[in-house]
Amino acid sequence: MRAPPEPAKEPVVSALPEFAYLYGKPASNGLLRSEKSDFKVFEQLPFLPCGEGEHLFIHIRKTGANTAFVAKQLAKYFSVKESLVSYAGLKDRFAVTEQWFGVHVPGKQVYDLSDLDIEGVEVLSYKRHNKKLRIGGLDGNRFEITLRDVTELDELVRRWHVVSNYGVPNYFGEQRFGINGGNIAQALSLFSGRKVNDKKKRGMYLSAARSLIFNQVISQRIEQEKFETLIMGDVLMLAGTQSVFLADNIDQSLIDRHVNHDVDITAPMWGAGELMTCKQALTFEESVAEQLTEFCQGLPRFGLKQERRRIRLVMKEPKIDIANNNVTLSFFLPAGAYATTIMRELINYTDMTERVDVSSKLTTDNKSKK
Repeated sequence: MRAPPEPAKEPVVSALPEFAYLYGKPASNGLLRSEKSDFKVFEQLPFLPCGEGEHLFIHIRKTGANTAFVAKQLAKYFSVKESLVSYAGLKDRFAVTEQWFGVHVPGKQVYDLSDLDIEGVEVLSYKRHNKKLRIGGLDGNRFEITLRDVTELDELVRRWHVVSNYGVPNYFGEQRFGINGGNIAQALSLFSGRKVNDKKKRGMYLSAARSLIFNQVISQRIEQEKFETLIMGDVLMLAGTQSVFLADNIDQSLIDRHVNHDVDITAPMWGAGELMTCKQALTFEESVAEQLTEFCQGLPRFGLKQERRRIRLVMKEPKIDIANNNVTLSFFLPAGAYATTIMRELINYTDMTERVDVSSKLTTDNKSKK
């Protein structure tokens, strides 16, 4: 007897809207992360370990391993709780990345890490330090990204020069929102009363909700042609700092400072409290908030406060190399910025890791059916 046909699966629909492009949708196509070595990340701290203290700083190069996995293995190696292993930021798994880890090991024991054996991990150096390595405690990351089988090379090069000079929208990258925007759906469930006991997961969902509001403010500024123009009541951030001030009076000197990237327009990182904007800028941000009521009402209940973040992301030390139809881009981004937001304005890329993940899932599913 023939088995009844399986019901058709619903197409996967992303919970995310499509955010506006600053320079229009790119004409070029290409492949991202065909190989792990196509995506390289080099973390840069604002200091080097001093050589003494309760924390052992370990500089590693990891290939095909995610940050949380390495932290867990280090905890096992040093026989300490996972909470005593720290890092400055999460790094991509399908990549070659260099980053620092800190392990709290009081005392003066001298370690020899020659027997540290973690798959995909190479120890570059290690040294004691007198302070804990904390999340966000880095200057930024240098990237070396190779795009393969690129079409419309001349158009990509033209865009590269525009992006290098004028920057891109400082969107939170797609990885912030989970597969198909799944973290957004989880955040809505959280706001509806579902309890999430895992602090890391809860924090991830809240961050996704916050990031969605921020991205939508940027997207609508672009659509309304307000991205590159100061509007009365904007909150501006000084270059190189997190210091902000209210632009309740816009004169030519302030416009010139903005053009020269001495100050940047900001958008809200949503939380409890009043928006810092006023006048026209306040009206605009409130109009976006009205479209995302569930998020704007839900976030303050979890102890988050109103903060600000720049809406423009500008690269440092940009460089481009072309070999046949392959393009290698290198640049430096500050902490908290996403390389994929640069890629998004340059090229319609296919992330090959997504195909690998889908293939692995299908293989697993097929095995489970046998």
